[in-house]
Amino acid sequence: MDFSSVPEFPSWLVQVVLVVLITAILASVSRRMLKKLAGKARSVHSVWPGILLEAGRKPLVALIWLVGAGWTVDVIWQSTGIAMLAKFDGIRDMLVIGLFGWVLVRLVREVEKQYLAGVLGGHDNDPTSVIAVGRLLRVTAVIISGLMLMQTLGYSISGILAFGGVGGIAIGFAARDMLANLFGGMMIYLDKPFGVGDWVRSPDKNIEGTVQYIGWRQTRILTFDKRPLYVPNATFMNISVENPSRMENRRIKETIGLRYQDARLLAPLLAEIRSYLKEHSEIDQSKIIMVNFNQFGASSLDCFIYCFTRTTDWAEFHMIKERVLLDIMAIIHHQGGDIAFPTRTLDLPESLSPELIARTEQAKDANPA
Repeated sequence: MDFSSVPEFPSWLVQVVLVVLITAILASVSRRMLKKLAGKARSVHSVWPGILLEAGRKPLVALIWLVGAGWTVDVIWQSTGIAMLAKFDGIRDMLVIGLFGWVLVRLVREVEKQYLAGVLGGHDNDPTSVIAVGRLLRVTAVIISGLMLMQTLGYSISGILAFGGVGGIAIGFAARDMLANLFGGMMIYLDKPFGVGDWVRSPDKNIEGTVQYIGWRQTRILTFDKRPLYVPNATFMNISVENPSRMENRRIKETIGLRYQDARLLAPLLAEIRSYLKEHSEIDQSKIIMVNFNQFGASSLDCFIYCFTRTTDWAEFHMIKERVLLDIMAIIHHQGGDIAFPTRTLDLPESLSPELIARTEQAKDANPA
């Protein structure tokens, strides 16, 4: 067999194959080693080694492939002299800057995840503040990487910053609402009137529900009928916001009317109800407890009951309130009284009474059914 007719492979092509093979082996070995190191880092008392390994694991593997690609391009360029490949150095620098920004973003995300899980800083971390700071740091990392990238491309950073200062005025006028929402979001993060998971409502606007998400432009609130409500952050700068999730107690405030015929029972009834509330385990004894005769109603003697429960849970509060009201009604019945209902008494002169009775009897006889 004549092997002289078989074309020889160029030496540079063999080098390229070897470079790609070496790069693939190094990337595979590095990936496995970093994965094992990340697993061992979880057993270390300090959490930072695990954070650093997790943040740099994928970018490091990508860097190995980038170095291999640069090596390959250099071999091809020196062997073939293709002019277009000379531009790869600039592309490689851009990709390295991109990897640097990727590492910073992943590092911030991993630290944020550990803070939200309570591993760093304890379990008292405010999720809203942690998320806000994490977003701010990620945006900062992207901006820094972008400026470095522009500097690599040959653009003057000082000129870009000067243009930003002049153009910022025009942009500010064109995006007033967006900037107002941005500053509104900053005030929410700084003042912390509410956080994710809080129940909020506004007496000024038809806003009530559970906070699901606080963004830079708007806040998403899930109303109690399970409809998402998107509120621009600038709105919260101009309205009052209640945060019932941070209440210390829930209030029982009721008016109970007794019959006028139970007036003689009023004093002992109020005393017994007052004693009952002061001994109730679910009523907060450190808060004010009031049980008083309040006013003479149209058809009842109105008594005022005012106290606070220890719980703030809405469903549990209503169960406690139900038991309290049922027990108070039992106390009233035990004393021989009863709850009043609206009544009207018709007072007729005595001279008209016989005549009215006679007419009533005649009406009955006329209509026996």
